[in-house]
Amino acid sequence: MGDWLKLTMTDGHEMPCYHAVPAGERRGGLVLVQEIFGVTEHIRELCDEFAGDGYEVISPGLFDRQEPDCALGYSGADWERAVQIARKEHDWEQGLDDTARVIAWMKEKGGPVFITGFCFGGSVAWRMAQLSGDLDAASCYYGGYIATKFADDPPKCATICHFGRYDSMVEIAPVELLIAKNHPTAQIFIYEAGHGFNSDRRKDWHPESADLAKERTLMLFKALGG
Repeated sequence: MGDWLKLTMTDGHEMPCYHAVPAGERRGGLVLVQEIFGVTEHIRELCDEFAGDGYEVISPGLFDRQEPDCALGYSGADWERAVQIARKEHDWEQGLDDTARVIAWMKEKGGPVFITGFCFGGSVAWRMAQLSGDLDAASCYYGGYIATKFADDPPKCATICHFGRYDSMVEIAPVELLIAKNHPTAQIFIYEAGHGFNSDRRKDWHPESADLAKERTLMLFKALGG
């Protein structure tokens, strides 16, 4: 369903982005932010699924400066490379600037603009919900920075977050503290699942939780004009 295009970032970098459009009525635009593995087949399938739900979707290759056409596997050397890029090579602030550029591109097309992201992308989506005035809603999946580095500021738009109670990479205690902050624009959901429960490529895939999180995401987008 989707195809690739390139968008010029504010520093002139030509960033590859996976782009999927709905076959029928367009309900709005959606920026879908990758895991640490890049714009993988799984991420592209998610884009296609949301396009099937009526959204024009774009997923920027945020690691393209460090690893052109980044689409790594979930184990072994690929896993190590993904962690190295995310923790040591990728410029977090540059990534936020790139994401803001993609949001602005989608905003120009008209209609509501939403964001979602997974793991690394979940943190990006949460942070953009706090920073951007161009988003109508956000749905953030198990981002490690959400409840640690960026817990204090409320999102500017209606935002939901999805965490697994048994996540081995994102501790539940900070998530519970985030819930206690009771941000008026945020709602935090905890699922009886582990990390990456939305991905059918991962050992912690939990289809019941994935389906419920997707249902809640679509309900939010529809409630905000999508």
